Amino acid sequence: MENFTEYACVRDRICAQEEKFFSPYAMRSADTKGRSREEKRCDFRTDFQRDRDRIIYSNSFKRLKNKTQVFFAPEGDHYITRLTHTLDVSQIARSIARSLALNEDLAEAIALGHDLGHTPFGHVGERVLAKLAEGGFFHNEQSVRVVECIEKDGRGLNLTFEVKDGILQHKSSGKPCTLEGQAVSLADRIAYINHDIEDAIRAGILKESDLPKKAVAVLGKQTKTRINTAITDIYRSSFGKPCVQMSEEMQEAISTLRSFMFERVYELANKSIQERSERMLTQMFVYFTSHVDKLPKGYLRLLERDGKERVVCDYLSGMTDRYAIGVFENLFIPSTFSIGGMNS
Repeated sequence: MENFTEYACVRDRICAQEEKFFSPYAMRSADTKGRSREEKRCDFRTDFQRDRDRIIYSNSFKRLKNKTQVFFAPEGDHYITRLTHTLDVSQIARSIARSLALNEDLAEAIALGHDLGHTPFGHVGERVLAKLAEGGFFHNEQSVRVVECIEKDGRGLNLTFEVKDGILQHKSSGKPCTLEGQAVSLADRIAYINHDIEDAIRAGILKESDLPKKAVAVLGKQTKTRINTAITDIYRSSFGKPCVQMSEEMQEAISTLRSFMFERVYELANKSIQERSERMLTQMFVYFTSHVDKLPKGYLRLLERDGKERVVCDYLSGMTDRYAIGVFENLFIPSTFSIGGMNS
């Protein structure tokens, strides 16, 4: 039995286990490039484990439960929100990392943080802010901004370089510097396509028989089967290699499903909230850029460094759907009132 007393702390034992069991291409916790601000290391957790915990306890993470994934304010308790999507990505990324002997803690931290900067009203909200803000708006860049300079009253979460890189590069066009980051990027695509299909079927927009037969033949008919098939394919295509990838057949099947979902579901769901969300976010953007003194105090400190448009985007993108509607109503919709005697 291993002599645990030879290690000065639990963290050292974890790092020693990583050396024994990780793939040569995995990111070792001891090899992190570190944080922007140096900190004393924890005796019980690696830096990536600490990052995961910081993200989970952040305000931005908590707000994901009330942000739209695809369907805005659906009637029913089982539709995917931005939070449940994030948990799906985390689970799939961990499964990929575990199968390839990669750093599961790093993959989990990246996955949990990858959408912290997402807007209310899903990708519709992101497109609206992208049009309004000089320099555009991208939720992956905003997620990094959240963990660097918005959380903790401007101190940020002070995450490790590898976690921030994975968050920034998680989009399909990105190039993560770690295999764990690559695993999260693939997990994101697997998660949102498959669980969005479930939601579309639940909403009556699709039937299982509508799905492209060629893609179903490769991936399977049920959600759990499709996810398992994709993870298995990634394992077979990546084990022992310095990359995390899918086979060409799997890439094609996933791409076919994604195109189908854009045509049959995403555009329809977006149209249902496009006008309202665009009107709300646009009017609030104009209002707060003209009345920056009305921004919450926590955002005012960023004005001199980053400019009012960027800071207003910080505020709007951090809103949940319900909070955004409440702020809009408070600003632009007259409240009812009564004068003594009128209602008697």
